[in-house]
Amino acid sequence: MKDPIVEEVREQRMKHTLKFKGDISAICKDLRKIQLSSGHKVIRLAPRRKETTTRPRKFAHSA
Repeated sequence: MKDPIVEEVREQRMKHTLKFKGDISAICKDLRKIQLSSGHKVIRLAPRRKETTTRPRKFAHSA
């Protein structure tokens, strides 16, 4: 099943990638510029802490 929204996002991402010839640094710089000029507030959340468990791991199959 093809989702038209996903297809459009992929198409736009590919156009953006080709515009900068795959230079990830240039792509990120441009995306940050677009983000800042959007007028939307940028929120950075602290990373979530990984939960520690004392339970033994269960594997899908056993040897």
